Amino acid sequence: MTAPDVVARLVAELGDRVDVSDAGRAAARADKSGQAASGSALAVVHARTVEDVQATMRFASATGTPVVPRGAGTGLAGGANTGAGEIGLSLRSMDRILEVRPDDLIAVVEPGILNGQLNAALAQHGLWWAPDPASRDISTVGGNIATGAGGLLCAKYGVVRDAVLGLDLVLADGRLMSLGHRTVKGVTGLDLTSLVIGSEGILGVVVAATLKLRRLVPGEARTIAATFTDVRSAAVAASAVTAAGIQPAIMELMDATSLAASHRLLGLSAPTPGASQLTVQTDGPGATAEAEAVVAVLAASGGTVRLAADDAEAQQLWTVRRSMHPAMETLGTALIEDVSVPRSALPAMFDEIARIEERFGLTIPTVCHAGDGNLHPNFIFDGDEVPEVIWEAAEDLFRSALRLGGTLTGEHGVGVLKRRWLADELGDDQWELQRRIARVFDPAGILNPGKVFAS
Repeated sequence: MTAPDVVARLVAELGDRVDVSDAGRAAARADKSGQAASGSALAVVHARTVEDVQATMRFASATGTPVVPRGAGTGLAGGANTGAGEIGLSLRSMDRILEVRPDDLIAVVEPGILNGQLNAALAQHGLWWAPDPASRDISTVGGNIATGAGGLLCAKYGVVRDAVLGLDLVLADGRLMSLGHRTVKGVTGLDLTSLVIGSEGILGVVVAATLKLRRLVPGEARTIAATFTDVRSAAVAASAVTAAGIQPAIMELMDATSLAASHRLLGLSAPTPGASQLTVQTDGPGATAEAEAVVAVLAASGGTVRLAADDAEAQQLWTVRRSMHPAMETLGTALIEDVSVPRSALPAMFDEIARIEERFGLTIPTVCHAGDGNLHPNFIFDGDEVPEVIWEAAEDLFRSALRLGGTLTGEHGVGVLKRRWLADELGDDQWELQRRIARVFDPAGILNPGKVFAS
């Protein structure tokens, strides 16, 4: 069947749900990684219902046409990029809250709802959903589930995998399955919910999620900012906070280059040259006492420490951190990377980044979720194509993280950007086992082909 025939049949099947415009197909090629698929999608289906998703997958299965599920396109690994010969399946319009049960501390939502939108609605019930990516105002819950996202609060409150009880999943052939449960406990059969979380759309299409909620944290949060003469000292101080037995809600580290770029973007006074900043938030009834304990540890570690006087000052400190990605875009094209190491290995990982900068003649601005050891090094370059030297430096960085007992990705996923190194972390036997599991869900390999596994 020719491509025009496929598109004509798809339009006949789904009508105005199908976008065949040049602009729509081009937009589906890329995400926020800076990478784009080769060629443009055959069409983009804007699903509004579960039935739309099922119809799309039945059509794709019958015609052997690849399908790439998409949310808001804010991913950073190329995992939702849709190229030539493929159908983009957008879930963004499926953004309803289907149910909220304060008594059970659960909500059932569609995948297209934004994190910020969800928590604004839940706040009316005195509830919140804990995963808190820096992109919360533009990223979807479904995208969070696809990548196994984390965020700023996950050191204390967990990542997406800790906050999802069940999923409704449409398989490659259009069948609808309900995975997981609505109960706090539930161990019947294999845990397919956890398997699907972080699977990047290669196992099925998530059309609803049963989320585990929390009550809003009582008390007033306190925010601390500490500057250090160099990033390694800041990393040592972060490890000291953890070693002291203190559990902040958030602990974020910005190196000198990223801190200065965010200040410039926001029109703030330039920080001290070379200074790195550790920003910490405590919360709950003991927030003030914990904040004072954090201040003592950071001061003893050589930091210049201040406790935010009010909410406005605290908000400005967090705006600096959350502006990091747009700030990087002012420096050039950014390849935003994502590795994690054990928290005690943070200083050693920053040593490795410094070594790599010197070896390759690069500046690699880095921010870090210091509370859990997740680093985001940024490789800055000119133009649209990633230079070979950047890939060589990135490979060195990935292997350094693995040597320190870490992982290739803490929350962005593998997508297309890291698939070549996946077997280095998993080993050949586990890589093959995982690939075979994916084929059990999708025997024809039509769901998000070319992502995660290199072949």
